[in-house]
Amino acid sequence: MTSPVRVIVVGAGCRGDIYSMFASIHPERMKVVGVADPRKFARTKLQQRHKIVDENVFNDWKSIVAREKFADAVLICTPDRLHKEPAVAFAKKGYHVLLEKPMATNVEDCTEIVKACTQSGVILSVAHVLRYDPVIHMIKELIDAGVIGDVIHIQHFEPVGFYHFAHSFVRGNWRNEAESSFALLAKSCHDIDLIHHWAGARRCVKVSSFGSVSHFQKEHKPTGAADRCMNCSIEKDCAYSACKIYLDRVKQGQTGWPVSVICQSSLPDIETVTEALKTGPYGRCVYECDNDVCTNQVVNMEFEGGLTAAFSMVAFTEEICQRKTTIYGSKGELSYNGHEVSVFDFLTQRSTKHTAHNKAPKGFGLSGHGGADYYLLDAFISAVANNDPAMIRSGPRETLLSHLLVFEAERSRLESRVVYCGESSQSFT
Repeated sequence: MTSPVRVIVVGAGCRGDIYSMFASIHPERMKVVGVADPRKFARTKLQQRHKIVDENVFNDWKSIVAREKFADAVLICTPDRLHKEPAVAFAKKGYHVLLEKPMATNVEDCTEIVKACTQSGVILSVAHVLRYDPVIHMIKELIDAGVIGDVIHIQHFEPVGFYHFAHSFVRGNWRNEAESSFALLAKSCHDIDLIHHWAGARRCVKVSSFGSVSHFQKEHKPTGAADRCMNCSIEKDCAYSACKIYLDRVKQGQTGWPVSVICQSSLPDIETVTEALKTGPYGRCVYECDNDVCTNQVVNMEFEGGLTAAFSMVAFTEEICQRKTTIYGSKGELSYNGHEVSVFDFLTQRSTKHTAHNKAPKGFGLSGHGGADYYLLDAFISAVANNDPAMIRSGPRETLLSHLLVFEAERSRLESRVVYCGESSQSFT
C-alpha cells in the first residue's frame, strides 16, 4: 500500500486508546477512520484525536458490519467475553483483524475465530504483545541459534504486582470469571504462549496446575474496616487502600493507568476520582468484592522429547509484570531478569549479556510491556500494508495451540489431576 492502512477501533478503552496512538506517531502508515464504543466519552475522545467523521462513529460495532467495507483492518479491544462475535463478523466482511488477548474465553470460540479468518483469507494477529518485546524476542533468537544447545527446562515467573492485582483482578474488570475469564487466561495466556513459543515444534503432552484465591476474602477483612475506602477509619493502614492507589496519584499529578481506568465519563481529576471511589467499583474494600479468580497459580508442562516447563503467577509482589525467566539447555543457561538477557556457556564458563535496541516512543503503551505495544502495531500495520502474514509473530495456528494449552492447564486445576493432552491439540489445526 502507498496510502495509510485504514483501521477501525472497536472498543475505545485502555487498549484501543493505546493502539490507536500508532496513527498519531505514523500518520503516513496508519489512519483511524472509525470507532465503536457504547461509552460516549471514550468514542468521542478517539474521534477528536483522529478527526473521525461523525458518520463513522458508532456505539455498536454491528452498525459497522452492516455497512459497506470502508477500512482495511479492525482493532478489536472489547471485553474478553465479547471478542468472538465481532472477530468472526469482521473477518467474514474482509477486514484484517488485530484481536486483543485472550482470543476468546473458550476453545469453541477460539476455533471459530481462526476458522473465519482462515476461510476469509484475512490476517489475524492476536495481541500477545510480549512476543514483540525486543529483549524477549531475542530469547527465541538465541534458542534458535543454539547458544544453549537443546532446551531441557524452562522456568518462567510473572509477578503481577500487589496493587495491580487489586486494581484489575479484585475490584476491576477481570475480577470475576463469569463476567470475564479465569486469571490464567486473562493475565497469563501471554506467558503460556511464550513457553509454547520457546518449546518450538515440540507438542505439550501433559500438564498439571494448582492455584487458589488467597487473602482477598471476607474472612481476612480487618476489624473495623468499612465497605468502602473513602469512609474507612483504618484505610491508612491498608496497603490496598483505593485512596492510596488512585487518589494519592492524582494529587501527585499522575493521571495515567490505573487512575485513567476508573473514570468512565471524563478525564480524571480530584473531583471525578473522589466521586468514582465513593460510588464506583474501584472504591470498594478489597475484602468485600465479588472476586473469584486465582491470586496465585503454578503450571507444570511436559513437552515431546522430555522438555519440561514450570510457570508461576503471583499477585503479591513488589514488581509489576517484570517477568523473570531461566532456560536451561545442554550447552548453557539463559536468564532474563526483566531487562536484559544473560547466557552462561558451560564450555567456556563465561557469561555474555545481550541487550536489544528499543525504538519505541517513550510513553507508548503500558508499563511492563517494554515498548512491545508499539512493535505489535508496527508488525500488524506492516503485515496489512504488504499483505504478508509472515510479519505476524502470533498468528492463528500457534495462538490457537497456546490458548488450548491454557484451557488444559485450567482444567487440570479444576479437576485436581494431570491432563494428558494426547493428540487433542492437533485437532484444532
